[in-house]
Amino acid sequence: MTSSRYTYLGPEGTFTEAALRTLPEAATRELVPMVSVPAALDAVRNREAGGALVPIENSVEGGVTATIDELASGRPLMIYREVLLPIAFALLVRPGTELSEVKTVTGHPVAQPQVRRWLERHLPQAQWESAASNADGARLVQEGRYDAAFAGEFAAATYGLHPLVTDIHDAENAATRFVLVGRPARPSSPTGSDKSSVVLWLRDDHPGALLELLQEFAARGVNLMRIESRPTGGGIGQYCFQVDCEGHLSDRRVGEALMGLRRLCAGVRYLGSYPRADGGRPQLRVGTSDEAFLAANDWLNRCFDGRGELPGEVP
Repeated sequence: MTSSRYTYLGPEGTFTEAALRTLPEAATRELVPMVSVPAALDAVRNREAGGALVPIENSVEGGVTATIDELASGRPLMIYREVLLPIAFALLVRPGTELSEVKTVTGHPVAQPQVRRWLERHLPQAQWESAASNADGARLVQEGRYDAAFAGEFAAATYGLHPLVTDIHDAENAATRFVLVGRPARPSSPTGSDKSSVVLWLRDDHPGALLELLQEFAARGVNLMRIESRPTGGGIGQYCFQVDCEGHLSDRRVGEALMGLRRLCAGVRYLGSYPRADGGRPQLRVGTSDEAFLAANDWLNRCFDGRGELPGEVP
């Protein structure tokens, strides 16, 4: 990703922009807000930007379907980084607005489940209308179309609004995961704290089909971090699965699992191997390290030479 431009889900003042600015390389890039996740990703596909930061998962609401579907069905892209951002909302209003005057509120659809209980307690009669992003909701409040918006407190200054209530969240430790996406290339080098992502399409629908896919990971000791089904658009009951797993493509256990999946599946799209934002390292079970795979391969080669069993190897 050599371009000096990074796109992100805009407009200015979104949580996505805040997440992007945590990356050291963002300080040397031109950061360009886009109207939607598809627009941000298409700029990368069309070589108008070197990368795009987009939300992919929320700890309360789950997967961000616009991103998941674009990565699965659009022109191929790869994930190179991820960012975890703690999320708390502020209720942004035009200066002088009192809480009792708030009759309409807006925000991104993913925000609503994160503030639903707060709304029920404090603004039970307020009407919710979705916006393209939380910052776009702030813009709509600035224009007078709504009374209040749920957005990051940092967006208030950008849109000339007042944070009437801050630190709003129904769930403690709520966070959103963002991914930095670029055009397909060689994945970054393994760090020992990595994650790999793929999209899987079943070859046919039969009892145990999903179990067969999961067993490719389980048999090699690869821990799954997320699995989510999404409709393919081919009809009712037609789904693909997006999977995040621990480890890097260069790890023997991960590489062999993906080879097994490639044999079983109608299609496999590799979305990248990249450093984990939480810094966690996999707890490898006995027999799943690279050394164990290499030792097993060496044993297989010895079998071809009539030396499959050496003194001291049989317990």
